[in-house]
Amino acid sequence: MTFTSKFSLLIALLVGGLAAFLVREVVVSTAGLSRQAGLTTTIVVARKAVPFGMPLTVDNLEEVAWKSTTPLEGSFARVSDLVKDGRRLALLSMQPNEPVLASRITGPNQRATLATQLDEGMRAVTIRVDEVRGVAGFILPGDRVDVISTRGGGGSQETLAYADMLLPNVKVLAVDQLADERQDKPAVARAVTLELTVMQSQKVILAEEIGRLSLVLRQANAVDEEPSRRITIGDLGGDQVAAQDKIADLEKRMADMKAAEEAARTQADRAMAQKMAEIEAHLRAPVPIPAQSIVKVPAVQPKSSSVINVTRNGAKTEAYTVSAER
Repeated sequence: MTFTSKFSLLIALLVGGLAAFLVREVVVSTAGLSRQAGLTTTIVVARKAVPFGMPLTVDNLEEVAWKSTTPLEGSFARVSDLVKDGRRLALLSMQPNEPVLASRITGPNQRATLATQLDEGMRAVTIRVDEVRGVAGFILPGDRVDVISTRGGGGSQETLAYADMLLPNVKVLAVDQLADERQDKPAVARAVTLELTVMQSQKVILAEEIGRLSLVLRQANAVDEEPSRRITIGDLGGDQVAAQDKIADLEKRMADMKAAEEAARTQADRAMAQKMAEIEAHLRAPVPIPAQSIVKVPAVQPKSSSVINVTRNGAKTEAYTVSAER
């Protein structure tokens, strides 16, 4: 056999061995995946609808078969593992057959408070809203919003008004006193509680004191495509005359409001002065003295006395006083 034939045979053997090895690895890998896909474990799910704050018990929980190559993070394999350390409450509403996760329930013997829903290092801050700044009540717990801060001077300073993106993409924890993320009925709220960092909390509190805050509802899982910037009156469009007309109208409205306030204050002062005058006149009025009955006492007539001289036997004269009434 020539050298060339031996070399060709060696190459053929090496290629054949490599092909056999690769085929074996593919077969072993496929078999392993098939075995992993066929593994079945159990997982704890809600047996029926569980509202926010309801205790989790064997009556509303059950174990079901769970086929997965990787375990579900935060899940429980046995109901006994979930309830053995103490009572747990639902932090979020759960639907039937929904897996029970540790992040959606309280710890053993904890209360279902807003504090238990906060992520580590986060704070809950409540801001005032109305039917306009609160998106007409369509903001619900669990939504993501942008916080817009607006500031502006009055009168001629109106041209200095601006709006800033204060905080983008923050989580809504509660609307008024409702913290249930499954709440699906819009309602006009007076307060919205947000989940913020310490620095964000300070910004929101300061911005609310010196300006106005408005909420902008975001699309779920939306990503900001362009950075935000400060918006001023110049960005609203229109010519200078329209802007001046708007400023004049605002100044007139402010003047009317001030005049109405002054008129109300004057009227209140007059009413107070009139009331004080009535009280003073009442205090200075003379106190009437009640009439007294006069009893007439009959006059006593004085008695007159008469002196009579009597002579006895012509020798001695004696004087006698005889009282007589006139």
